[in-house]
Amino acid sequence: MAASSTYTNPILPGFHPDPSCIFVPSWDNTYFCASSSFNAFPGIPIHASRDLQNWKLIGNAFSRPEMLPRLATTNRSTGGIWAPTIRYREEKGKGTFWISTTLVFDDLPKDNVSRWDNFVISTENPYNSTSWTDPVHYGFGGYDTSLFWDDDGKVYVVGSHQYTVWPGIQLATINLTSGETGTWSNPWNGTGALAPEGPHIYKKDGFHYLMIAEGGTGLGHMVNMARSKNGVQGPYEPAPHNPILTNANTTAFFQTVGHADLFQDTRGNWWAVALSTRSGPDFLNYPMGRETIMTPVTWKEGDWPIFQNVTGIESGWELGPQILIPQGEGPYVDAADYLTFPPKSSIPQHLIHWRLPTPDTYIVSPTGYENSLVIRSSFLNLTAFDGYYTGGQGQTFIGQRQTDNLFTYSLDIDASALSKEEDEVGVSVFLVQRYHFELGIVLLPNSSTATTLVPHFRFRGISNTSIPDRIVPFPSYLSLDAPISMEIKAFNWTHYSFSAGPRDQKHLLQTYGYAKGSQMSWGFTGTLVGPYVTTNGRNGSSNGAFTAAVSNWRYLPQGQFID
Repeated sequence: MAASSTYTNPILPGFHPDPSCIFVPSWDNTYFCASSSFNAFPGIPIHASRDLQNWKLIGNAFSRPEMLPRLATTNRSTGGIWAPTIRYREEKGKGTFWISTTLVFDDLPKDNVSRWDNFVISTENPYNSTSWTDPVHYGFGGYDTSLFWDDDGKVYVVGSHQYTVWPGIQLATINLTSGETGTWSNPWNGTGALAPEGPHIYKKDGFHYLMIAEGGTGLGHMVNMARSKNGVQGPYEPAPHNPILTNANTTAFFQTVGHADLFQDTRGNWWAVALSTRSGPDFLNYPMGRETIMTPVTWKEGDWPIFQNVTGIESGWELGPQILIPQGEGPYVDAADYLTFPPKSSIPQHLIHWRLPTPDTYIVSPTGYENSLVIRSSFLNLTAFDGYYTGGQGQTFIGQRQTDNLFTYSLDIDASALSKEEDEVGVSVFLVQRYHFELGIVLLPNSSTATTLVPHFRFRGISNTSIPDRIVPFPSYLSLDAPISMEIKAFNWTHYSFSAGPRDQKHLLQTYGYAKGSQMSWGFTGTLVGPYVTTNGRNGSSNGAFTAAVSNWRYLPQGQFID
């Protein structure tokens, strides 16, 4: 390898799985990456970089609820948007960014095509979230789709399905305007390992290369490749050194490496991005879930690509000087946050909901609550009915991705509008509906006078099964008449603490509960931190809703573990 640079993984820490990245020279030599969002909204985050070192959220490709209203009715934590692939195509002097992806309904029968809602969207300006088109849907009983333009101008879509006549990779031509597809073929089924998926096609040196993931998105995850000398339809010859990328059966801290994509940099050097979890081989503590890593690739003419093993500190191709991006609607991925919600501002792009938000639930700086975010309660709490279903009803929660192993998150809450039993507002570490912990301010009967409601702190959680509640009446120095500061801290590699106290007397902050990172380690997503507001299922006029105001939203990164 020629002149090299040292960089650290992950490049997109936290809930950023299934990465797909491209390099677009005509856009100021910029790299663009898309990643999965599952049930989060806005979804399909797009990050950009000009130096492969500083990554900025420039928008979300899925930013309008009407683009995919059915996201409100996904009924499993493993549903939602899976594995977007981003590509760029210039034709007749016009450049267009394309994303192909799938809205998955993971509660439907596995042989039911309606489980997979495949579509493409496009834009001529990725820096504007609202510029992405409405979806063009097409019929395909699978997922992990990727677009490929061949030299003859034909456009192909390649995807994966485990449950049809052929378990493996499927390929067809596609009309990107109408969604019409040609006859599906089966170019390759992989090496025989579990779950051949995540396919991408590349054309290089007269070969069509087909790269896929296998082994399942756990400790056996790997990347395999085959190539064809006879065109995109194959037949495909497997690489003699498969798997070409994996950390399976090693003691590496970065595990589950797989679902990769390839791109070149400004000097023509090749890189791969892939997902990984920082768990070590015990695979017990990884609350941030599957993150995006990057590794250099040597790809000589006519030969197979050689991937460098993934580690926390890597020496790769020369990166050059750091260049920041002036455009974009969101922050750099490793930035600290201090959000004040000023009047006439909008909700920042990196704050997300679980499924679609109920309209008029999140209002920035209304009259009388300047520099605050006023949030209306939902009938459902964070678990909802049984940890899976919401029946299309919204859950009032707004959060940001945990992007650091060590951090402190805090905000001030005006909870003065609580008035009925089980009215609750608080802060949560939220993974999915069956894995979350929260510290809430909740109205409950006085222990000595059952008819009198008084504020309590309630620490509660669910980690597949419910954790016993810890309920403590307000200390004498606290009341609902003054704002209350609430704090979540990841104070070591394995534990979170949940604290609260008077906003203006931080020395009285008291810890009311602890949660383990291992209790938040499950599934496809990663942890979020943020406030929630709920009536905990209480009915009444207008659903018995009330509002709470949050302000001084802070997220302070305090350390990463990379080995």
